[in-house]
Amino acid sequence: MRLTSTRRDFLKVSMGATCAAPLSSLSAAAANPMVPAAPERGKIKKAVQIYMLPKTMSYADRFKLARDVGFEGVEGQTEEDPKVADEIKKASEGAGIPIHSVMNMAHWKYPLSSSDPAIVKKSLDGMATSLHNAKLWGAETVLLVPGVLDADTRYQDAWTRSQVNIRKLISLAEELKVIIAIEEVWNKFLLSPLEMAKYVDEFQSHWVRQYFDVGNVVLYGYPQDWILTQGKRIAKVHLKDFKMDKGWHPVTAQFVNLGDGDIDWAAVRKAFAEIGYTGWATTELEGGDEAYLRDVVKRIDKLILGL
Repeated sequence: MRLTSTRRDFLKVSMGATCAAPLSSLSAAAANPMVPAAPERGKIKKAVQIYMLPKTMSYADRFKLARDVGFEGVEGQTEEDPKVADEIKKASEGAGIPIHSVMNMAHWKYPLSSSDPAIVKKSLDGMATSLHNAKLWGAETVLLVPGVLDADTRYQDAWTRSQVNIRKLISLAEELKVIIAIEEVWNKFLLSPLEMAKYVDEFQSHWVRQYFDVGNVVLYGYPQDWILTQGKRIAKVHLKDFKMDKGWHPVTAQFVNLGDGDIDWAAVRKAFAEIGYTGWATTELEGGDEAYLRDVVKRIDKLILGL
């Protein structure tokens, strides 16, 4: 999930069963013939968060830059303005680079685990907008943080409330043919791969899977363990790295560029190969200029694709 706005502030606070049956790939081209076809199957595909692209550029130029530096897809964000949503769609088509996923932007401020019906309604409305964005853009998934624990929300309540509310979205997801992808993140919830697997499996729906973030689990686990445990539940992947200085002391922990942290990328690459993952992997890093983005692509090629 994006390291800006609420979540960026959150992340920068110094801390100093059998796998579900695999789904058929819902390609952007199949969902919307106007969107360029995704890269060939058989390899992990490189994508970039839309916020990482220079905001001084038009959307058309941002998508062209993403293509030119070597990315094969873009992950968008919830867009409430229909005119802007159409502009983004045209930028994707014009550059020949698909939008493969949408990051829902309402779930932190308005969590589905809340006991307040007004907050839950805003969250559900935000997810509905995100799902319709995905349909418009030909995206296969919408990323969702399912709940946020706080001093007034018990763990079991977060589990039950969020599942009840996500089930309200499944019929829309099925209608639009868009997967709801649950992400593990620093929300004090779903802290182990076994919990995540159980949580996702309890929906018993092809339209609820996992959006796995490689960097988010390093503080309390190992990415390769999560990958092997989640298996075909993983619909999409986020890429970032995490560094635990001074003997893994959390006070000095920080997110860093790919390859500059403590992730064992060889083990991650092997785990993805073992589960046969060939979907999208989206960088979730700080934004930058063309030279920076080209370097990020090279890091993905080396660390994830083994080139």
